[in-house]
Amino acid sequence: MDIAIVGATGVVGREALGLLEAGFLPDLGRVVPVASAGSAGRDLGEEFGLTLKVEPVVALERFDPSTVDVAVFSAGAPISTAWAPRFAAAGALVVDNSSAFRMEDDIPLVVPEVNPHTLRARPPRGIVANPNCSTIQLVRALHPLREIGEIERVIVASYQSASGGGLRGLGELADTTRSLLDGADPARDTPGKFGQPLAFNLIPEIGMRDDEGHTHEERKLRREPRKIMEMPGLRVAATAVRVAVVNGHSEAVHVEFADEVSAADALAALRAAPNLRAYGDDEGYPMPRFVCASPTERRLVHVGRVRSDPDDPRALWLWVVADNLTVGAALNALEIVQLAGEMSWL
Repeated sequence: MDIAIVGATGVVGREALGLLEAGFLPDLGRVVPVASAGSAGRDLGEEFGLTLKVEPVVALERFDPSTVDVAVFSAGAPISTAWAPRFAAAGALVVDNSSAFRMEDDIPLVVPEVNPHTLRARPPRGIVANPNCSTIQLVRALHPLREIGEIERVIVASYQSASGGGLRGLGELADTTRSLLDGADPARDTPGKFGQPLAFNLIPEIGMRDDEGHTHEERKLRREPRKIMEMPGLRVAATAVRVAVVNGHSEAVHVEFADEVSAADALAALRAAPNLRAYGDDEGYPMPRFVCASPTERRLVHVGRVRSDPDDPRALWLWVVADNLTVGAALNALEIVQLAGEMSWL
């Protein structure tokens, strides 16, 4: 399988190359990093310390998409909107990490652990959408719980790291944190990538607000689970918060069922789910700093503090943590590629 990584010089592109380096797709052929013209010719294998054979970066405008089987896009919605249909028309299967196509009816929105059946046939437009990073870990925690009862409502508060803002977001957090520790005046801290200063802070707003006050990130958390889980009537309420964490998103999730449920049954269902680690009360709880420090744990969704709602026997509380660059972006995209590769149509 020959693959292009569009946006290869960004944080998600680099994560995808790292997963390929680790042998995630064993039947790999050519690996072609694609980026802006300013990055053309760069040797990312040498820059990133890879033993994987990676071709020099090709400028997006000069790349021939008919030369690869799959293209993973991680360059933002405007680039995907303009270029993904061209790649698909040339015959490449496009797996898109942006928000450009997620809610379009004829484009599947896929989490392989939840809805793999959506790729039994080639997508009509040759494009598969990768969900929002926070959505992926949420639905992977919710999906096993359907074994214990019918889910009626979800209330989620997400605590999202700086890496969700890309290289610029990471750079701003590092620079402003260092500046404040060196004694800079906090009053002079200027807003940047996140709209407000992030160092030693949290920001209860991610993306533009609509007329009702809900942000773009909160709308994703409401709409995308319904499509992925094929539950159009699922009620979801969300609050998205940016926090001064380098990497790893966390979520406090309240799940309401149609009938009474138990925390013990929920924990058992979660422990039976693939690529998910569930923590009992005697095992502590997941935290982004430690989850993201381990190459093994970074590939899992972590669920802890599974407990009943003392005021509602039909409800549970969960604490969900995942590496947003791995589970929430690059890994899910490559799992989609892997799933498609198992189908005869690719």
